[in-house]
Amino acid sequence: MPQADPRFQQGVELFNAGEWYAAHDLFEELWHETADPERRSLQGILQVAVAQLHLQRGNRRGATILFGEALGRLKRPGTPDLGLNLHAFCQATQQRLEALQQDGDPELCTVPVLEFTR
Repeated sequence: MPQADPRFQQGVELFNAGEWYAAHDLFEELWHETADPERRSLQGILQVAVAQLHLQRGNRRGATILFGEALGRLKRPGTPDLGLNLHAFCQATQQRLEALQQDGDPELCTVPVLEFTR
């Protein structure tokens, strides 16, 4: 259960502070130590962090690809929520992806955040 690891909480805090690279690193550490299906959830979250980093650096194509891959993992039936509101997270991620696909400005959309459900 990666959410029981103190690094998980720290990763959530870094993600929500927009510290995309640091959040990615922490979630990646946990990802390496976790088995499916929780591993899939962590990979989706860290892909959104990297997509956000791509946006910061002006790499719209990289962000589009990673947002799409993340949504594919996170929306897959049976994907554990890890105690997070993944529905709202995926909605915000989907809005950003659609803005990119329509050559719009994803910065006008809500930034995905990780919110605990309990």
